[in-house]
Amino acid sequence: MANKQWSSTAPPSEFRPYVDASANLTEFSLRAVILGAIFGVLFGAVSVYVGLRAGLTVSASIPISVLSISILRAFGKSTILENNIVQTTGSAGESVAAGVIFTLPALIFLGFSLNAEYWRVFFLALIGGWLGVLFMMPLRRQLIVKEHGNLLFPEGTACADVLVAGDRGGSFASRVFWGLGIGGVYTWMMTAMKLWTDQPEYQPKWFPGSSIRTAITSEYLGVGYIIGPRIAGTLFAGGVFSWLVLMPAIRFFGQYSTVPLYPSTIPIPQMSPDQLWITYIRPMGAGAVAASGLITLIRTIPTITAALTSGLKDVRAERNGVATATSRLDRDLPMKFVLVGSVVILAMMWALLTFKPIPGAQTGLFANLVAALLVLVFGFLFVTVSCRICGLIGTSSNPVSGMTIATLMATCAMFLVTGWTGTAYGALAITIGGVVAIAAANAGATSQDLKTGYLVGATPARQQVALIIGVLASSFAIGGTLLLMNKGLERYTPVVIPIQIAQLPEGVRVETQNYVHAGKTYVLVNSLGSSEVPDGKYLYDPETQRIEIQWIQGIGGERAPAPQARLMATVINGILTQRLPWRLVLLGVFLVIGIECLGVRSLSFAVGSYISIATTMAMFAGGLLRWLVERGAKKKSDAESEVSPGSLYSSGLIAAGGVIGLLSIVIKVLEDAGWMKPDTFNVGTRLLGSLATNGWVGVVMFLLLASSLFVFARKKLE
Repeated sequence: MANKQWSSTAPPSEFRPYVDASANLTEFSLRAVILGAIFGVLFGAVSVYVGLRAGLTVSASIPISVLSISILRAFGKSTILENNIVQTTGSAGESVAAGVIFTLPALIFLGFSLNAEYWRVFFLALIGGWLGVLFMMPLRRQLIVKEHGNLLFPEGTACADVLVAGDRGGSFASRVFWGLGIGGVYTWMMTAMKLWTDQPEYQPKWFPGSSIRTAITSEYLGVGYIIGPRIAGTLFAGGVFSWLVLMPAIRFFGQYSTVPLYPSTIPIPQMSPDQLWITYIRPMGAGAVAASGLITLIRTIPTITAALTSGLKDVRAERNGVATATSRLDRDLPMKFVLVGSVVILAMMWALLTFKPIPGAQTGLFANLVAALLVLVFGFLFVTVSCRICGLIGTSSNPVSGMTIATLMATCAMFLVTGWTGTAYGALAITIGGVVAIAAANAGATSQDLKTGYLVGATPARQQVALIIGVLASSFAIGGTLLLMNKGLERYTPVVIPIQIAQLPEGVRVETQNYVHAGKTYVLVNSLGSSEVPDGKYLYDPETQRIEIQWIQGIGGERAPAPQARLMATVINGILTQRLPWRLVLLGVFLVIGIECLGVRSLSFAVGSYISIATTMAMFAGGLLRWLVERGAKKKSDAESEVSPGSLYSSGLIAAGGVIGLLSIVIKVLEDAGWMKPDTFNVGTRLLGSLATNGWVGVVMFLLLASSLFVFARKKLE
């Protein structure tokens, strides 16, 4: 039944699935699908939380596999194929969440509120997720079966190793649970009880314009450990360049400036490090990320051509009756399902644009059909790219941002030609790009799941049904988590900005005439790309005739910056209004070109230069820990891998940070709504006073958490 000499990396001529084609094991059971759907909801929510904070996500397949083995075993004997269905169903949550958080929060930055848009987010996630699954199906034989040995699909192979190890027995699950427990306690004490600050910071007076800060969360530490020292170091290098080179340089050269320098609205000597970063560094970083993403995309053009050609050959062979699958291991859902499903998705996209249109975007029935066709065309193109890239370098390095930017640039160019330049059309562009991004992200994860199934001997058709169910289940949680974070993390801060409501500056527009806050009625205005009012939403007081309050929504704030989504909004707004700060953007573009000429893959550096150094420094700490563990390995076989003790413990840290972080947000929402007493769990401020906000206490606690990771990483699995 099971191949005891099995190896996931055996060459094609010697490879045999772990479970033979003739075996009759329980696979697509009700309990496996239900447990997988629960994991899809849980890890979808966690991925939204971590992704909005860190700007990236990590594959959930391995921790789901470990948890599935442990849980199903507690309810009686389970099979490896059942556990595979659980991880296949559950992993859809993480991948769909990645596409959503990279794009749809851009609606907030474009001036729209997501607080009443749950069903729009749900249907966009559902359409994009299903599109990724459908378009991956005809590529499975070419990319996974025929290119076994060429395309490694690292996460899929590692997940197969975990499933096989669990089937043979081992201590994999306990390592994840230790990470969940210790990481959960650490996060609860920091975020809910507020016993120490979550972001120690040092702004050296001898180096004006710079800031050294670290977001000491368990999830960042775990992410850094999993992605390893090379990627974590490159990300941190980008942060060092932005925060410790560019920002001090801007402050030095502008120290005697008395007037604002575009795109800033205040003089450079008066700007804080955060203002320097938002105003000058982000446009440079946007250019760097866009350029590096497009360079990565161009490199994959031969892959696109080869995969498309091979896929079309398989379709023609199936239509002519030449290729008829006889083995359970080669049984996909029929091609008719893919074709009919594509038509259904086309109809769903058209219906969404027609019956729930973007407010202010005047489009007709034919234009909506063209938009839906664009989704299908770009979707199939980038699904092919995504699957190939994930086969080569893994899901975590999948340049979904670059593919989305290419889609947005093409879409916005067409809008510009037709005269669709209003903000509403920017929201329409992000709707199209968002579905493509979700499809590309989910297709990459789908390819990893199908690779796992191929290695362990699963039935592809049953996996594909599980993926469709997983997308449906996780879509419910993703939209709710997005809205919860946006509401739970919002805040209102006092500002004073005189403006004339009758003659608003360019880039500033009225959103709502009657916006009630704290019992008083204001005019809600939105600024995007203005040279007089910083980007954001503001409350204008008609009595004083000036802006008095800034409404900082949860997404886009310091605790959930959503860097990729802000990049998308910057690109869209800049193209449609033709007011992109091109000189800053081009600085980032040529920086990437210079890095590429040095022979360095620029995507990680560009992302690091764009997001906060607080994020990249914490990840670098995790990567540094992995380097220390690998350096101390006695022999090469002891070195770290995707299934190592440290990686499993880190997966628990990531899940704990996300779950407890979300719980803290729920508590805050309940307190704001009056259902709980304010600061119910906040004992840090009451007991420790100023010590609770002392950065050194947080540093010590983070070092203790890192020490626990080092200890568990050095402890061998049994």
